[in-house]
Amino acid sequence: MKVLILSCDTGEGHNSAGRAVKEFVEKQGDQAVMLDMMLLKGKRVSRAVSQTYINVVKGVPGLFGFVYKLGGLISSPKRKSPVYFACALVAKSLRRYLEENDFDVIVTPHLYPAETLTYMKRKGWLAQSVVAVCTDYTCIPFWEETDCDYYVIPHEDLRGEFTDRGIPQEKLLPWGIPVRLAFLERPDRVQARKNLGLAMDHRIYLVMGGSMGFGMIQIFVLELARRLMEKEEIIVICGNNQKLKDRLAQELGGRESVKILGYTDQVADYMAACDVIFTKPGGLSSTEAAVRHIPIVHTKPIPGCENRNLEFFQSRGMSVGRRSFFGQVKAGRKLLEKEKLRQDMIQAQERNVKPDSVNKIYGLLRELTQLQG
Repeated sequence: MKVLILSCDTGEGHNSAGRAVKEFVEKQGDQAVMLDMMLLKGKRVSRAVSQTYINVVKGVPGLFGFVYKLGGLISSPKRKSPVYFACALVAKSLRRYLEENDFDVIVTPHLYPAETLTYMKRKGWLAQSVVAVCTDYTCIPFWEETDCDYYVIPHEDLRGEFTDRGIPQEKLLPWGIPVRLAFLERPDRVQARKNLGLAMDHRIYLVMGGSMGFGMIQIFVLELARRLMEKEEIIVICGNNQKLKDRLAQELGGRESVKILGYTDQVADYMAACDVIFTKPGGLSSTEAAVRHIPIVHTKPIPGCENRNLEFFQSRGMSVGRRSFFGQVKAGRKLLEKEKLRQDMIQAQERNVKPDSVNKIYGLLRELTQLQG
């Protein structure tokens, strides 16, 4: 079996879900290729799409939230949006790529390729089945104008939201968001701390801002650092935000109790090593933490779908969140000190996250390949 995984470089969550599928497919001895669809139109187009998204999210998040709400208002299965027609411009390039490369089935963890593939399907240009993987705990605008064979959604409680938008019930598979195998291993705090060179007897806060380092992490980290007690540490993962890393290093680099990192592929180990994680409510990062059974304090969301992720997690007891930096710090300390709170949250995570998602997706891809064969 040969699987094509189509994503776009607008935030790391979609790519992480795609890599989780790719890793699992390859571990079973099958082939998988993951591609940023916009690269088919050239590096300049891919970079423009990525940078536009990042600049809006980081620079004017209020505008992003407004556009998201506007999308929700105009989103309808009865008509096509500007997003659909923009993505259709990639269709001929993707058609050539599929003609030149033999794939059995396609997976997409991103709306944009789903839009392009829908256009191709209606033109009669698509032979492969398509499985969409939704990476937020909500039905984001415009999913309903796509026509994929199946939609893997994060939770059964979201079925109604998707069917209300016009997506057929029989196409919905509430299997959860796929995560990489490193997050599925049983957490071993002692071994993780040994691997990372961290103190065994310290309490550790992990602060994550996503791949873009979104949010006022600098101010939050300074507030958290100011309130550190003896034998407590902070580890900050700044993602690809080099400016944030440099600023924090300048202000806190001399403190042994604060470790500042950029992008790292050891997130699973850092999660296993920490006692509490502070993270924005991205669908993928929140799922990774919940699968790892780490108490979560959610920080400021990117306006839009992350607000819905936050609501979903908090309403089920899988995380806590506060508006103010002080409130977030206080919530994290309370989780450290109250064992029952920690255990209740971990049990809520166990009830609601789906660690076997990637295995089920693989089984579906095999079935679809055999049907086409």
